Amino acid sequence: MIGLRLDDGREVVVKVRPASPRVAACVEVQRRIFESGYPCPEPLGEPAPFGMGVATAECYVPGGDGLPEPEHAARLSAEAFARLIGLAPGPDEVSSLAPPPSWAWWNHGEAGVWPRPEGGEFDLNEFDGPEWIDRAGGRARDRLRAGASEPVIGHCDWLADNVRWTGNELLVVHDWDSVVADSEAVLVGLAAALYSTVSPRVLATVEETDRFVDAYCAARGRAFSADELERSWAAGVWTRAYDAKFQHVAGHPIASLAETEAAARLRRAGID
Repeated sequence: MIGLRLDDGREVVVKVRPASPRVAACVEVQRRIFESGYPCPEPLGEPAPFGMGVATAECYVPGGDGLPEPEHAARLSAEAFARLIGLAPGPDEVSSLAPPPSWAWWNHGEAGVWPRPEGGEFDLNEFDGPEWIDRAGGRARDRLRAGASEPVIGHCDWLADNVRWTGNELLVVHDWDSVVADSEAVLVGLAAALYSTVSPRVLATVEETDRFVDAYCAARGRAFSADELERSWAAGVWTRAYDAKFQHVAGHPIASLAETEAAARLRRAGID
């Protein structure tokens, strides 16, 4: 990522990443979202070759707080996510967003439970354990595969670092490389499991995930069906189990999921 100041005074951010057809689709979604009035950086131009990769540019949007007030965090974060889902174009209006980032790629076709991490430097399935993480990821994936609904476009990395606030007002959403197409329930489940309420370094508790889902449904004006609700919880287990597996393999402390919490979340996904 490179920061530049143009001759006209505008400050921009240039991002360089491995070339992928999905980059153009991500930029198009970001442009459509920006033009709808949603607070995101304005993309500048089209993706362009840069060495062995591809570069994109967007206006720099600095500042903001990582979280709104804790007592309002679930509602405000869910409402911001619901607004994004409502404004996003349909998957058939842009080119393919496949494959999604690895932490959201529960429906990959590779052998084993886990897809290869971003960059493909190693295969998580070649590393043993912890058994409870592999089991949680596998059971969540099975539950996700047991149902389906029409895809929508949304953001699969709803972390505090990517969602900035001014007080209780949404300032900007970053990281539009994390645009994906999946069922609404799955996208909500990812966001509800990854957002924060009290610290950007502490992911949502089970109860906070529950509040996010309720607030999202209220903002969208419809309740999830029993199947959608279970798949939403399964999606949250999947993404946090994936991160926990990666942390273990990389030799880091496992911070994204605890065994007891995995069991509690799986129960809400209809899995004993």
